[in-house]
Amino acid sequence: MKAEILATGDEIRTGALVDSNSGYVSEKLEENGIEVVRHTSVGDYLPILVSTLREIGDRADVAVVTGGLGPTTDDLSAEAAAKAAGVALVFNETALENVKSFFRKFNRPMTASNRKQALLPDGCKILYNPVGTAPGFALDIGQCRFYFLPGVPYEMKRMLAGHVIPDVLSFQGDTAMHSRVKTITTFGLPESLAGEKVAGVESAFSGIKLGLRANFPQIQVKLYGRDKDAVLLDQRLEAAGRWASERLGKHVVSENGETMEAVIGKLLLEKSATLALAESCTGGLLANWLTNVAGSSDYFLFSGVTYSNQAKMDVLAVKPETLEKHGAVHEETAREMAAGARRVADATFGLSTSGIAGPDGGTEDKPVGTVCIGFAGPGRSFGRRLYFPFGKRLMNKKIFAMAALDILRKELLTDA
Repeated sequence: MKAEILATGDEIRTGALVDSNSGYVSEKLEENGIEVVRHTSVGDYLPILVSTLREIGDRADVAVVTGGLGPTTDDLSAEAAAKAAGVALVFNETALENVKSFFRKFNRPMTASNRKQALLPDGCKILYNPVGTAPGFALDIGQCRFYFLPGVPYEMKRMLAGHVIPDVLSFQGDTAMHSRVKTITTFGLPESLAGEKVAGVESAFSGIKLGLRANFPQIQVKLYGRDKDAVLLDQRLEAAGRWASERLGKHVVSENGETMEAVIGKLLLEKSATLALAESCTGGLLANWLTNVAGSSDYFLFSGVTYSNQAKMDVLAVKPETLEKHGAVHEETAREMAAGARRVADATFGLSTSGIAGPDGGTEDKPVGTVCIGFAGPGRSFGRRLYFPFGKRLMNKKIFAMAALDILRKELLTDA
């Protein structure tokens, strides 16, 4: 079964809005054994919308269209679908009730313009929208079953899971294929080298396809599999995952696609341990990442963005002579910062960063991209200097923060 995705709207066409919907829809369709062969985006221009729908209808089995279901004059998906299918637009009472129910839920009057959202192609199947005003609909155009969904990501995701995926699976029948994706999160390897290490996985495991996704500064190694036998597929994918992880070695952060910060959280919880941070060059980025994980309050205690030398001395008790002798960017300064954060918060572990993010401020001894990371725990404390050759400030901040977390991860694993 071949599927296509159509994203509509001038904001998508012009690049004013990043189209995240198509990637999400592709991922979910592929996970359910539906091969996505093409993405298309068009603006709010009726003739092009109609011709595009007809073209897709002649070559695809399934299509998901996002956007163009709102109440304004530039929302043209329903009209374009009716023209492409050769049917009339009619007021649909079921759809109108969907719109009315949304306004009743919030005790707001329905505006006249919202009635337009119930003007849909004759004979279409209504897809109830539980979290928005725009009802979706399904309609056959040519040989293809089209699903028209709102462009609002939250609404689209609910309707994709609640309507589209179950409907497509129901008419696949015996031809249904199972698809799986295994994601291995890595850090510390460039994408090219990560790819070289696992390049042989496709020849070693029949039916497995390799993909790599750079989510700087992490690299995700993705293994894709498709088969009618779900049990055999799972076994083959697990074996391929073990094979890839062995070759990636110490650079594997998670064999299940988890982020570095989620892995850190699990390790701290397993130890009933707590963490405190002292950040200089990363400016709170470490704290932001860690607290994005639900439940982080169980192990994350404190973060001090001690940017100035005075703050390092006043808050963390970094010794004045250390700063005078070595400066802010030094292993000993970072060690004392980590120890100070641990002491202030009474935490099990302390972690610190102090570096030169750039683009200015570097010297011959400490060029832009230099970071010193401090660690303090019950048994030992140390500082470590690393260098990353990035001239962009945000890239340096991200890789400094990730490198600090990786040092903490390895310490937690070693201690275990």
